[in-house]
Amino acid sequence: MRPNEFALRLQQENLYLKRKEITTLQVNIGKLCNQACHHCHVEAGPKHPDNMVLSTVERLLDLLRAAPEVQLVDITGGAPEMNPHFRYFVTEIRKMGRDVIDRCNLTVLYEPGQEDTAEFLAEQGVQIVASLPCYTKENVEEQRGRFVFDKSIQGLRLLNSLGYGQAGSGLQLSLVYNPNGHFLPPGQAELEADYKARLREDFGIEFNQLFTITNMPIKRYLHSLEREGELDNYMQLLLDNFNVSAAMGVMCTNLVSVGFDGSIYDCDFNQMLEMPVSGAARNVMDIEHLNDITHRIEIANHCFGCTAGAGSSCGGSLT
Repeated sequence: MRPNEFALRLQQENLYLKRKEITTLQVNIGKLCNQACHHCHVEAGPKHPDNMVLSTVERLLDLLRAAPEVQLVDITGGAPEMNPHFRYFVTEIRKMGRDVIDRCNLTVLYEPGQEDTAEFLAEQGVQIVASLPCYTKENVEEQRGRFVFDKSIQGLRLLNSLGYGQAGSGLQLSLVYNPNGHFLPPGQAELEADYKARLREDFGIEFNQLFTITNMPIKRYLHSLEREGELDNYMQLLLDNFNVSAAMGVMCTNLVSVGFDGSIYDCDFNQMLEMPVSGAARNVMDIEHLNDITHRIEIANHCFGCTAGAGSSCGGSLT
């Protein structure tokens, strides 16, 4: 694959990616995590030192107060709940009337100090997007480690007991599927139906929706592809399945991603590749308003991961 084959493909399709308006602010509040999943593009883990400090949290809150057009704050990690300022951040955002997503790995709910985290999330009306790459124990633990499946099921039952995923509660519970292999996700609607049937029948669990997300060939998953000699094959798979409709709806056209140190990126994947936004305003400490961030979007070959097949984003398939 030639350098920036993705840019060349966009040119062939007469497409130009440009951010229109920032309606979603995604914040990686830290890479500290109680798990170390094989597919993790963040390379998060229990010993990771990177965690957002209070001054950066306060700066983000100031920027949000000045940007009413940003109606959704998507908090990710690591395990975001392990950041000491997580609850303060969530509470202040909710006071503004903005929606909040917590990307929860479920097992963190049983870590020391997290005993009342589920109750906190429910009280604040936080939307939960929870990792569950399969509805079978074998597949989940192959990807995420031993004992993760049982704790995940326990966590989902806890969230259900608080109203999450239940009709009329207003508490949104979404699950995330990542392929456990070097292939594209199946159809999101069909897989969601399978998930709902199996989780209801086997465990009595309810949830609102399923997001299918393509594994991105970066960081930990990239290393796995290289070890297995599958990198070229996987990249060719993504290229062969390029979807113009998916390319027109990629999440970076209305989102920016902020790292633990306040650095600004076009998306979470660019963040992990240390590809900041273009222009001089590259940190939240250097801008007066979120509108100061350039509309230009930095692209590279990993972007084929968002545009292959039905497309992929932090909110699931794009088409």
